[in-house]
Amino acid sequence: MPSRLVRLADLIDRFTRAVGQAAMWCALAMVAVQFAVVVMRYAFGVGSIWLQELIIYEHAALFMLAAAWTLQVGGHVRVDIFYAGAQPRTKAWIDLAGALVFLFPFAIALAWLSWPYVARSWAILERSREASGLPLVFLLKTLIPVLALLLGLQGVAQAIRAWAVIATPTPC
Repeated sequence: MPSRLVRLADLIDRFTRAVGQAAMWCALAMVAVQFAVVVMRYAFGVGSIWLQELIIYEHAALFMLAAAWTLQVGGHVRVDIFYAGAQPRTKAWIDLAGALVFLFPFAIALAWLSWPYVARSWAILERSREASGLPLVFLLKTLIPVLALLLGLQGVAQAIRAWAVIATPTPC
């Protein structure tokens, strides 16, 4: 296995981790904004559609930007019937097959099918339907193809690592 490919997988992993850790701050921001909304409503009798929509945006950003990181650290849903007790080489085959059969087709389909949806939103600079809502719906929708790209990149890194295990000769 050429070391260039492993270095590429390392680079993708670092990028995925950085994006995931940055997205992690959305959770703290979401809690702070939700706290502010509750205090404003019950202490001062004031509501804010803008802040309530911001919570939705933060929630979406958290999940869509951290999904690839979750995949990287093994926090995704996996049926461990065969995987848990398998040898490293068998796990590598399962990971490679999973990336090729499920992850890549899903990421490609998600990117392909979301692109017109996002492009229409950008064409009109779509904003909230609420008068005092956020004017950034087009940015929120942009997270969909970004999710596909991040998952696809992480799939490439995992496929490289799986292939590195498979291509390593086993000791006799």
